[in-house]
Amino acid sequence: MNYDIKDANLAKEGKRRIEWADNDMPVLRQVRERFSSEKPVKDRNMSACLHITAETANLARTLKAGGANLVLCASNPLSTQDDVAASLVHDYDIPVFAIKGEDNETYYKHIKAAIEHQPVVTMDDGADLVSSIHSDYPDLSKNVLGSMEETTTGVIRLRAMERDGALKFPVIAVNDAVTKNLFDNRYGTGQSTIDGIIRATDILLAGKKVVVAGYGWCGKGVSMRARGMGANVIVTEVDPVRALEAVMDGFQVMSMLEAAKIADLFITLTGDIHVLRKEHFAVMKDNAIVANSGHFNVEIDIDALTNLATEVRRDIRNSVDQYVLKDGRRVNLLGEGRLINLAAAEGHPASVMDMSFSTQALATEYVIKNEGKLGAKVYKVPVEIESWVATLKLKAMGITIDDLTDEQKHYLDSWEMGT
Repeated sequence: MNYDIKDANLAKEGKRRIEWADNDMPVLRQVRERFSSEKPVKDRNMSACLHITAETANLARTLKAGGANLVLCASNPLSTQDDVAASLVHDYDIPVFAIKGEDNETYYKHIKAAIEHQPVVTMDDGADLVSSIHSDYPDLSKNVLGSMEETTTGVIRLRAMERDGALKFPVIAVNDAVTKNLFDNRYGTGQSTIDGIIRATDILLAGKKVVVAGYGWCGKGVSMRARGMGANVIVTEVDPVRALEAVMDGFQVMSMLEAAKIADLFITLTGDIHVLRKEHFAVMKDNAIVANSGHFNVEIDIDALTNLATEVRRDIRNSVDQYVLKDGRRVNLLGEGRLINLAAAEGHPASVMDMSFSTQALATEYVIKNEGKLGAKVYKVPVEIESWVATLKLKAMGITIDDLTDEQKHYLDSWEMGT
């Protein structure tokens, strides 16, 4: 078995973490049990470009239980948990190509290794695997039955490919599933982003002015959590409807240039490029903190910050680089501008990833069952998968809900009855 990990000796600790996460993933366990008996992905080569975390490991175990020949690589150079990667290789016989802190060359070498596995199904967290197949291995595209995409950023890229006629195989937008987008992005990102920032800085959020750039589901989650910890939250937006929603939710809304002059902490969650840039750094307060929780490290213009600085103090704390500007002001960049919840913390809690990864596994089964029936488009997750995952999650939480009566069903299906 070929693989590339940091240290095999970390496997024991990785296995403990994988098993601990599994305790809080009851829906995925049920999927794994069924996959183990039915083998819906038997003998199918799969490549997955994901954050290599304890939660991801349990998804990988589920796919292998279903019969898949699976290879994993990292979807972000700083998101790999090296002990988990070691355990996947040595305890579960799943090849992994991922090392935390790998340079750009190694990152793409690992993606290449996953592609050379000749997958017929892929999974992505940011669309790097799919875009690399299209760019560098176009002949492989005809063999791919479909792919699953886990992130907002990745879905944006894939829809752009579809619009341009460049997409060569079907993709299921797992990110847009309600059980992923609404819960994972809002509650998972909301909690884990704040967790990463506090681990990196040890700051008290209460009383701080915190800028949240972007009021999508991730931005809503972070805004909610920051306010809950006593921060004065300012939202910046380019979408007037979302900006209005943030106002109605009780947050201050202003332009980034206005916010840059007064805020203590900046968090980007937009999926776009250079949300924080030269003109913003030029007016920030001394000792301002900037962090990103969007998928790629492009939301903060690090080159512009570097050009403004006379000195860069690396690792003044774990995951903190301090940029000293010409007038002596300091700007603290967290996690090299990469996903702060994984660069400085452990990513989303297992409970919320239980839903997202169950949806991933079931979407994989759906793609294989519908071999040859899906065009080269971006598809929504089928509603029956969403309903099944949500129902099992409620059951695992000990929560019951009502069923429609026959009378209610008839009323909803008819138009004759009025006031």
